[in-house]
Amino acid sequence: MAASAGVTDPAPAAAATGGRARLRENWERLTAPGRVAGVDLARGLAVIGMLAAHLLWLEEPVVLFDPSSWAAVAAGRSSILFATLAGVSMGIVSGGATPVRGDSLRRARGRLAVRAGILFALGFVFVALSLPVVVILPAYALMFVVALPFLPLRAPALFAIAAALAVVTPFIHAGLDRLPFARTVVGHDLGLLVGWHYPFLVWIAFVLAGLAVARAGVARLRVQLWMLAGGSALAVLGYGLGTTGAPRSAEAGSYWADVWTARAHSSGLLEVIGSGGFALATLAVCLLVCRTPLKWVVLPVRATGAMPLTAYVGQLVALAVALAVSFGELSALGALRDRDPFWAFALVTVVACTAWALLVGRGPLEWLTHRVERAAAR
Repeated sequence: MAASAGVTDPAPAAAATGGRARLRENWERLTAPGRVAGVDLARGLAVIGMLAAHLLWLEEPVVLFDPSSWAAVAAGRSSILFATLAGVSMGIVSGGATPVRGDSLRRARGRLAVRAGILFALGFVFVALSLPVVVILPAYALMFVVALPFLPLRAPALFAIAAALAVVTPFIHAGLDRLPFARTVVGHDLGLLVGWHYPFLVWIAFVLAGLAVARAGVARLRVQLWMLAGGSALAVLGYGLGTTGAPRSAEAGSYWADVWTARAHSSGLLEVIGSGGFALATLAVCLLVCRTPLKWVVLPVRATGAMPLTAYVGQLVALAVALAVSFGELSALGALRDRDPFWAFALVTVVACTAWALLVGRGPLEWLTHRVERAAAR
């Protein structure tokens, strides 16, 4: 039956009102005073940096006065920033500056363990696809699990443990990498399964440093300034000493050269010091930027950092599709890089994440993870 003359259908108006309410709700969630915007910004930069590491030809070292070399800052450092931010996130969800205790601690550990399981399952899928990039998710999951016993500790103890591990574990890692097992087929496959390219044995130091920052009070100006000063000093120390190391061609023949190097993804002592300091300084800069009106300029990057799992997995899926459609095989990463696809991938990632964050809300994988965590807790 036709609508009576002069009667307005309320459905479009109600839908418009509901859409505006959802947009306002999502905006408030993304910009809420209790949300640490600088952490979102740093996560967004890490996502874009990982994309650059996958899609650009990166030639080290970074030369300060050579702009053509600056993109290489993403090599290794983006993933270490990711690991550091994992620790910050763990600290925030487990009490921030005051670690939770008792039942609250058990619930926090349970939820983080469930999250680790989801990350490992996703990582296993992408490792099984044999993508031509090393997937960080399995190592990320193991870092979450290894860090769980440290959740009750305060900042001074966490900083001390992180520093000790940063100094000691590169020596152990270099020894393990020289074992004959590491060069077998089984050793290679096991390395892919546990993400040994990002060895949790060494990288747990970055996670604990991030956890320590959260316990110190990541939103405090004094902590941010100390992070900037300390991180910058460590970066100068590590990279400065890195110039005294052996050339890359000599690393495979010398245990000491494997340890005394700042080369990206070496997990050498100088990389741990330099890139760990770089991660802390980068996080500090992001936190300080978000104390200024510039936080609105970088909102799209913050929106990307608010759904890092969705953004990272999305880029892996997009990479697989691009390789399969363009070249008919997933191993043709070099040919894809020659087409310089980074900027298109990065733009689509940032725009899509911003639109989703404002129009829908929580990232789809973040929503799924949250629901599974809550179900497991019940």
